[in-house]
Amino acid sequence: MTTATGEPTEQRSIRTTYARDDQQYLTFNLADEYYGVDILKVQEIKGYTTVTRIPNTPDFLKGVLNLRGTIVPIVDLRMKFGMGVTEPTSFTVVVVVNVRNRVMGFLVDAVSDVLDMNAKDIQAPPDMGTSVDVTFIAGIGNAQDRLVTLLDIDRVLTEEEVIVVEKIQDVEDQAEVHA
Repeated sequence: MTTATGEPTEQRSIRTTYARDDQQYLTFNLADEYYGVDILKVQEIKGYTTVTRIPNTPDFLKGVLNLRGTIVPIVDLRMKFGMGVTEPTSFTVVVVVNVRNRVMGFLVDAVSDVLDMNAKDIQAPPDMGTSVDVTFIAGIGNAQDRLVTLLDIDRVLTEEEVIVVEKIQDVEDQAEVHA
């Protein structure tokens, strides 16, 4: 089925859901691949520092850090996406984002730049079959002769993983109150 403009209905609805005209994305590298997140979800970018590891948490949860009085869980996106552990370099940073009204940090290899993308430059995520979960991919952007996987930051973690992160933040917040 197509719209009046000749665009497939399904593709058009995906594009308008995730991309406004001239939406900006913060792009970053993971294992030589480009990823992007809606700039409006980004709170800040922080150089990587050692984090406090929390026992009995998923491997991709690197630990927590104290960011001006706020306990911020740090997710190693390489680990989360099955790309291995991020080996920190001088380019490694934490992208601090708002995920479901919680502050969280995503450890990435390096920040690339901020890209302006128009809805026409974004395609729906490919159908990878039923065994591959791509619900966290908002689309694939084509910018400056490279493909950028655009993440739906609110869906990178599953519901169960968000609950684990919330419990860690709540325990750490209570510990600070009693300190």
